[in-house]
Amino acid sequence: MSLIAEQNRRFPHWRQDLTASLVVFLVALPLCVGVAVASGVPAELGLVTGIVGGLVTGLLPGSSLQVSGPAAGLTVLVFGAVDQYGLPALGVIVLAAGLVQLVMGALKLGRWFRAISLSVVEGMLAGIGLVLIAGQLYAAAGLQAPASGIDKLTGLPGAAADAFGSTQALTSLALGAGTVAVMVLWKRLPKRARTLPGALAAVVLATAVTAALGLSVATVEVSGLLDSVQPPGAGAFGELANVGFLGTIVAFTLIASAESLFSAAAVDRLHDGPRTEYDKELMAQGAGNTVCGVLGALPMTAVIVRSSANVGAGARTKASRVLHGVWLLLFAALLPSALALIPLPALAGILVHAGWKLIPFRGLVSLWRGHRGEALILVVTAVSIVAVNMFEGVLIGLALSVVKTAWEASHLRMEIVDKGAGPVQAHLTGNATFLRLPKMLESLEALPQDRPVELDLSGLHHLDHACRTALENWAERHSAAGTEPVKVTAPEKAVA
Repeated sequence: MSLIAEQNRRFPHWRQDLTASLVVFLVALPLCVGVAVASGVPAELGLVTGIVGGLVTGLLPGSSLQVSGPAAGLTVLVFGAVDQYGLPALGVIVLAAGLVQLVMGALKLGRWFRAISLSVVEGMLAGIGLVLIAGQLYAAAGLQAPASGIDKLTGLPGAAADAFGSTQALTSLALGAGTVAVMVLWKRLPKRARTLPGALAAVVLATAVTAALGLSVATVEVSGLLDSVQPPGAGAFGELANVGFLGTIVAFTLIASAESLFSAAAVDRLHDGPRTEYDKELMAQGAGNTVCGVLGALPMTAVIVRSSANVGAGARTKASRVLHGVWLLLFAALLPSALALIPLPALAGILVHAGWKLIPFRGLVSLWRGHRGEALILVVTAVSIVAVNMFEGVLIGLALSVVKTAWEASHLRMEIVDKGAGPVQAHLTGNATFLRLPKMLESLEALPQDRPVELDLSGLHHLDHACRTALENWAERHSAAGTEPVKVTAPEKAVA
């Protein structure tokens, strides 16, 4: 048997996986660099996270075709953490988040992330997208962006006025806009012309235009891969005594885990291969983030753009995502100086495009038509993230989702039968909870007090303590004021 035949027998899908790995590498390269720059960290750290996502997370069980790396969805959170606590503390945050993910996976909590309201997750991504777009518009013009999300949005008119008064800012902005235009139009080209992924093609064109015309725009600062990797020192771990710092770790953990597992569900719908094992995938993400934390790199999540590119390119096994990490490592080791040629407005344009795709415009319209409550949760979550911050915005969305679910589950119907003579009959069916208490008492207190009342509760499936107590108090008051005591038929199966 020939060597090639033996190789084909042992690795029957190696051609498909090799091709897919190259496609994913070309998609991941500009995104890794762009996310790092937008997060306020050295560009090389984005490559480090991409490498770990391929070589560590890619080798572990969980989801066979999902690709992990630095994600635009965490850019806002990372930038805020670095700005508040410093770059050395980022490694501690990512390390702690990874360890928590490992514990959660071991406790089989991964599947519970599937119970998070989809509207909250989409609202989270929409809020991230809005803040990301606003922040990168400043970067595209070569201006300094404000710190908070709301300031980024409200400061855009003033930033536009400043940009239109500066030739250099207009040049930078035009380069960023051109990058977005290339990415939008790239999908409309014939398939043969789209040899390179749109993001990489846009960066290459922007770099070539900058060099050919000698444009005066900022480019990526390169410090070297080894110099960028700085494990957190002992002093950085002192932040663990800070309550706000612990809250940031929780935010990183929950958001990264939710985004990864929702991405896994989406990727499973793209192929017919093995389904994701959610607890194992959560542990794989935790292992990757633990390594990233030790190296002082960016946090990782599973990324739907790279994952869908992997599936679309014909990947059949996890070898494709591992190999994409190998190509990133080779690039970082052999061609790091190439990063210094990339203009920052081009990376800003890529992230503006990525942020726009995070906002579910069409989905929101259809959601509003069919489920207005869910649409409201999505919008409130997004607005809260912009107005307050990521962690509290998600908590507000989750709280609204719980309240909405409780309200919808609390179906209570009251039917009053009054034949004009004899007792008035009040039949309650459904679920009597405190959420329906005001309307229930209002209906009961409107019953005539000079007539006997028969209160039938046998149709209730649930009767909580607040409603039981309120009904007992009302019955006592009505009996004292009326001619006969209230006759109550108690529910047989209701849970108090």
